[in-house]
Amino acid sequence: MYFRFAHNDFLYALLLVPVLIIIYIITARIRKKALNNFGNFSVISQLMPEVSASKPHLKFIIILLALVILIFAAAGPQFGSKLKEVKRKGIEIILALDVSNSMMAEDIQPNRLERAKQAILTLIDRLENDKIGLIVFAGDAYTQIPITTDYSSARMFLSNINTNIVSRQGTAIGAAIELASKSFSPSTEASKVIVIISDGENHEGNAIEAAKTAADKGIKIFTIGMGSTKGSPIPQNSNQLVQDFRRDNQGNIIMTKLNVQMLSDIARAGEGSYYGATSSRVGLNDLFNKLSRLDKEEIETKVYSEYEEQFHYLVWIAFILLLLEFFIIEKKSRLFSNFNPFKVRL
Repeated sequence: MYFRFAHNDFLYALLLVPVLIIIYIITARIRKKALNNFGNFSVISQLMPEVSASKPHLKFIIILLALVILIFAAAGPQFGSKLKEVKRKGIEIILALDVSNSMMAEDIQPNRLERAKQAILTLIDRLENDKIGLIVFAGDAYTQIPITTDYSSARMFLSNINTNIVSRQGTAIGAAIELASKSFSPSTEASKVIVIISDGENHEGNAIEAAKTAADKGIKIFTIGMGSTKGSPIPQNSNQLVQDFRRDNQGNIIMTKLNVQMLSDIARAGEGSYYGATSSRVGLNDLFNKLSRLDKEEIETKVYSEYEEQFHYLVWIAFILLLLEFFIIEKKSRLFSNFNPFKVRL
């Protein structure tokens, strides 16, 4: 048995509950203060023997409880009783994101890495039935998100990615391609795509060979180049302020340039395409259009289904509570007004 709310936004109305309680307490204190100003409370209470001090509180509690139940009813409680396999047509995409220090260069605003993460988020928002995975690489390559259709988790993991996530520096594009090639679902016939997002400063020589090997397996490789060919220094951040730029052993400022040729050669070897990024665009529209034309095969995804609405039960409970509140009068009951089990009769 599985439970969910169809409209979670309605649950924010529960914030009204503590507000109403505070207002009620303040109002009760003002009323009591007014009675004290009018005269001695004990004397006034004797003049009004039928007035109940507890019933107004009881009526408020019942109304408040009914309100809470109605809010839950409006949120649409649902119970699901079946786990169903749904087949959807899509492709599998592995994103390989460069997290080396050169990706902190600011020739693309706010910097190459942040702009790449924004582009990935935009791509995820446009996906529907496709599976997606994420690999990060610098001197080594690591799987950050296994292949999945859980886009929410992908967004969450993506927000925590930075250049410290891989300890060894470098740009091992070949290792990223090899790891990505092993990360697809083994039994699917869906089109497989690797998207490399990097500045192309490859420090290892096996990237082209890895791309050719992947292409032989039917995996297409697309590359997105982050940065400018003019080059840019790499900020050396301290307390979020740029104190200096990274320097080599001779004290010279390191300039990092976009290697268009390398990324183009990798895309060509992987039977894909290269797209260059700028501060205003990352080439995602062209890439997405290319991906949408790839052959889509059935991808099995397990989802909870056959949810049944249960709000009407809560509405009936709230109605009964309000009906009960309506029949509760604030005066003391004449039947029990003189009843006192602790009174000693002489």
